[in-house]
Amino acid sequence: MKIYFAPLEGITGYIFRNAYNEIYGNVDKFFSPFVAPSESSPLTPKERRDLSPENNHGINLVPQILTCRSDHFIEAAKEMQSMGYREVNLNLGCPSGTVCAKGKGAGFLEDTSALQSFLFDIYSFSGSEGMKISIKTRLGYEQPDEFFSLLDIFNEFPVSELIVHPRIRSDFYKGEPRREYFTHALSHAKCPVVYNGNIFTCKDYEDLADALGSLPDPVMLGRGLVSDPSLADKLRGDTSETDMLKFRKLHDTLYHEYQKVMAPDINVLHKMRELWSYWKVLFEGRQENERDFKRLLKAKKYAEYEAVAYRILEG
Repeated sequence: MKIYFAPLEGITGYIFRNAYNEIYGNVDKFFSPFVAPSESSPLTPKERRDLSPENNHGINLVPQILTCRSDHFIEAAKEMQSMGYREVNLNLGCPSGTVCAKGKGAGFLEDTSALQSFLFDIYSFSGSEGMKISIKTRLGYEQPDEFFSLLDIFNEFPVSELIVHPRIRSDFYKGEPRREYFTHALSHAKCPVVYNGNIFTCKDYEDLADALGSLPDPVMLGRGLVSDPSLADKLRGDTSETDMLKFRKLHDTLYHEYQKVMAPDINVLHKMRELWSYWKVLFEGRQENERDFKRLLKAKKYAEYEAVAYRILEG
């Protein structure tokens, strides 16, 4: 099976990707947090640093682009092409209110006429340049049945892969994914289809396979893979090293690498707290841990953080 790592803004940047790939592996493609090209620049210095091949050695990375302007998309894709990338991904799934208000992400799904013109432009570019463009989409903006006409539009173009998160924009990440629409995509899409949404455990994957009638492959994991970094190992049946030993390596690597590029202490600790908001599910059930998680949120210096974090890790 193929496993893709979904982008999570502020979390799955190059430091995280490198640490994860070295310690865990078992991911076939990583997708970058979205790049949002503007009139003044296709890539910010921060985005360029995140995508730099020097910062992603040995990683199969697909840059993701968020925009509703085809000229901005093409300029960003050209920059990525000059960096050595041969595939980019269009974000049609971000449900953020500020993003959708600008007609981007899931907000672009409302205007199918503009979307069709946009896709014509970018796939004309990709055809002339030999560059693949995949799409990550939700089912629609207001109603899941919007997906039927959206899929008809996608089928007009040489989409390299269609990654479907079977929710609508207003669902955000709540409720159960509408799997029946993914089943429709499997039987009607003219390109390879990838499932994304609510896979946090092996049982979630098995239940999805039962619902679909077959094992989904490829599958994209996001929040589930951040919350349990060993999930890809488990799905592949690879348990050669204890989960907690790998997790400790991941924690320590990220903690020390962030210290090299961020200052003062509190900025690094904000980053680690964000990760612990996902990781805490691995340590639930002990009253001592609940008290320590509260202390983590109050830590302002490395020494305070380390005293609490390593007490949790050593259990």
